[in-house]
Amino acid sequence: MLVRAWAVAILTFSAFAAEDPHVSQENLRARVQHLASNQLEGRGVGTNGGKLATEYIASQLKAAGVAPAGDHGTYFQRVPLVGATLVPGATLTYQNTSLKFLTDFVGTALSQQEQNDFDAEAVFVGHGINAPEFGWDDYKGQDLHGKVLVFFTNEPPSEDPKFFGGPALTYYGRWTYKFEEAARRGAVAALILHTTPTAGYGWGVVRSSWGGENPQLALEPGQSGLKLAGWLSESAGQKLIAKTGKSLDQLLAAANQKSFHPIPLGFHIRGHIPVKLRRIMSRNVVGRVDGGTNKSQAVLFTAHWDHFGIGEPVNGDKIYNGAVDNATGCAVVLELARAWAALPKKPRRSALFLFVTAEEAGLLGSHYYGEHPVVPASQTAVDLNYDALYPFGKTKDVSVTGAERTTLWPLVQKVAGQFDLTIEPDAEPGQGHYYRSDHFSLARVGIPAFSISQGSHYIGKPENFGKTIFEQYNARHYHQPSDEYRDDWDFSGIAQMANFGLILGIEIANLPQLPTWNAGDEFLKARNQKP
Repeated sequence: MLVRAWAVAILTFSAFAAEDPHVSQENLRARVQHLASNQLEGRGVGTNGGKLATEYIASQLKAAGVAPAGDHGTYFQRVPLVGATLVPGATLTYQNTSLKFLTDFVGTALSQQEQNDFDAEAVFVGHGINAPEFGWDDYKGQDLHGKVLVFFTNEPPSEDPKFFGGPALTYYGRWTYKFEEAARRGAVAALILHTTPTAGYGWGVVRSSWGGENPQLALEPGQSGLKLAGWLSESAGQKLIAKTGKSLDQLLAAANQKSFHPIPLGFHIRGHIPVKLRRIMSRNVVGRVDGGTNKSQAVLFTAHWDHFGIGEPVNGDKIYNGAVDNATGCAVVLELARAWAALPKKPRRSALFLFVTAEEAGLLGSHYYGEHPVVPASQTAVDLNYDALYPFGKTKDVSVTGAERTTLWPLVQKVAGQFDLTIEPDAEPGQGHYYRSDHFSLARVGIPAFSISQGSHYIGKPENFGKTIFEQYNARHYHQPSDEYRDDWDFSGIAQMANFGLILGIEIANLPQLPTWNAGDEFLKARNQKP
């Protein structure tokens, strides 16, 4: 038996789930195999494969006895998107240099207009960050309206947890923030100088992620967007900034100083960015199991169903199956829904099971849900998210980065102990994983939120096994067609994480008071807002 000692108040629920959790490794395997099959064509947003994936998820919820919680009594929440694809003939030039799409640059227009021509002065703005709470401003009050802004992703290095989160990346380091801030500054376009250390992944990941259609949440009337949100390869970036007389490393060192001032690059960048637009009515899938005594409040479980669909072939394979990322997470949340619906006596609060669209395009489906929740954010106890679990066996530890920022932390520690799991610190804090998955969209609206995944210490494996497989997956399979299901995968560790989330979710559903963020946390203000 996995657990040792249970509080009397939660014995009925927790002991039942621990003894008979109803999380089946066989079901997990079958669901991953189906969701990652060629039949679903990589689960692209706005494709037939995406439609098949969401219909499959809805059918599994229905079969488990989970009620629909979407629009008009269905399992689907409609999410209006616009797909933008660069068309042949798109060009990006400066001085006498022409950049080649996919080799030198990738990107898309965020204007949601078909034609996006510009000819504007290029200005290097460091990390492109304005963070008054840290006394940091890369813009130094300069008017950069109508300019092309060039910057690094990531943020100033720090070991002080009170300054940009110490070694952990904050939202200021994410590419989504960079483009949002550039638009707020009135820039006509923005370009990220890619390096593997600053981005946390290689050019191949950027190329596959940005080389095809890019879905966007449909703009509201009066809103506008960048004519180009793009990335430059390291070699193209070095050539672009050559006139400064500095290497990319030297420019990055300058950008890491609080005294940094924007640097005009001394030339214009011209863009001819025609895009093909496609209106997409995508959808989140959401099911509900009512609580025993408090139906108006809920525990939320999330996973994203989308991947990249059919894209640029790699070694002859053009289907981006997305087995680890994120058929695994979808399989877990489906199993949690089935287990929760089967509980003989339901926890106090309700449970929602949400499968979101367009995570790979920038957390769009979860962002939309955060703005249009089934249960108000103020009445949602927690979001437990699952994104990309490794099928290589059980671990001695669990990763719950972000849980320590909430009042749930003592409970999370307790449940981890009951499963004989230690809690692993974020192994890659500089990667900013907290801001790269769907729980972040829920945190932004105030919901205590974090992802659950394995640690790096695998039972019965060499000490460096976890680190090695992470590096291999990141280098060889992340956002590549080779992220495919294999018959020799071991699902025991994924089941382990599912059971942990089940018990934790039940305990949270039975808490006497709603959890919140710790004092001083960046999300506490949103949590305290009235519904």
